[in-house]
Amino acid sequence: MHKRDFLKSISLAGLALPLSSNAMNEWIQQYDTLSPEEMANDENFWSVIRNGYKLKPDYINLENGYYNFLPENILEAYIKNIREVNYQGPYYMRTVQGDNKKKANTALAELAGCSAEELIITRNTTESLDTIIGGYPWKAGDEAVMAAQDYGAMLDMFKLVAKRHGVINKIISIPHNPKSDDELVQLYANAITPQTKLLMVCHVVNITGQVMPVKKICDMAHSKGVQVLVDGAHAFAQLNFKIPDLHCDYYGASLHKWLSVPLGAGLLYVKKEHIHQNWPLLGPSEGEEKTIARLNHTGTHPVATDITIPYAIEHYKMIGAERKEARLKYLQQYWLKQVKQLPNIIINTPDDPQRCCAIANVGVKGMKPSDLATKLLNQYKIYTVAIERAEANVYGCRITPNLYTTTEELDQLVTALKNI
Repeated sequence: MHKRDFLKSISLAGLALPLSSNAMNEWIQQYDTLSPEEMANDENFWSVIRNGYKLKPDYINLENGYYNFLPENILEAYIKNIREVNYQGPYYMRTVQGDNKKKANTALAELAGCSAEELIITRNTTESLDTIIGGYPWKAGDEAVMAAQDYGAMLDMFKLVAKRHGVINKIISIPHNPKSDDELVQLYANAITPQTKLLMVCHVVNITGQVMPVKKICDMAHSKGVQVLVDGAHAFAQLNFKIPDLHCDYYGASLHKWLSVPLGAGLLYVKKEHIHQNWPLLGPSEGEEKTIARLNHTGTHPVATDITIPYAIEHYKMIGAERKEARLKYLQQYWLKQVKQLPNIIINTPDDPQRCCAIANVGVKGMKPSDLATKLLNQYKIYTVAIERAEANVYGCRITPNLYTTTEELDQLVTALKNI
């Protein structure tokens, strides 16, 4: 096959993974008879997964919530795609770029459990959600409901539409340890009035790791005639679910987080009946206005990222969604259980293991989060991120392990926190 026809020949059924992935897939199949829970603490198994990464030895990376850097097989596929797109240049961009993006979109929609007609590939969660917040057909006096714990970029966008359209933003605060799902649902319900048009909720709160009862919140909001926008930045490919099962109207996520797609990839799901309700960020081209593509006119962008998405999906499926979620929950609880009863330790994450997954937030009484993060890095070679959100009552460091993280590395975190 001539090189210029290489990417044109890509099909969903014929994606060729690197040999290392095929070999790993055969090896993983030996464990198919074991449950995800049985596999969660099998350090030998996860050490092989770890070997698929090239890890910097200077520090222990526990800030995977920002960006899940790529396993080597996905990285090599990405580099190969960059080279091929560069080799073909405008020929690729003008001939098969659109077809290949559609194939990636179809694979992503299948993973999300929705129709490809309801999903677009974006650059990140911020672009996805702000497209809806900014493009909603607001009128002066309309209300929006959100939480103080939501991501800053979305809260900033709501501030912008308040200035631009006269929207009234009603901000609630989520407790770290709710008594029940009903308590959380009622908090949102109490903020809704006849003027409320849109409610935003995090699937996984980025600063604390709290998993929200999204389906129940959506059902409540819909009973009051309110649409729901879900921030799924930290849920997609961390938790095992299908978007339509949440009953939401809109869902945005970043693929470069838990799906391990190269930087600069996200998704936006829009329920079919809402596609033509919202104004697009950029004017659609002729023909685009008839489909969800009307919300996806972004101009020239790094297309090699798009065609690497199916490789990341195959890698995720190879490991297994249930197996991955079980391992991440195990790692979070492994270190958290050992420090939560220590004097002067503050946990900003639910005590109930069913209300969280990989992410947790820990602080030390009397110590600024930034000082804690600096001490962890300088004295213990542990890299994390300081979170200081007064309006959300969250002061601590976000600790986010990944599949390559070992219990020995988490033991070092526990030792550090005990010493501090």
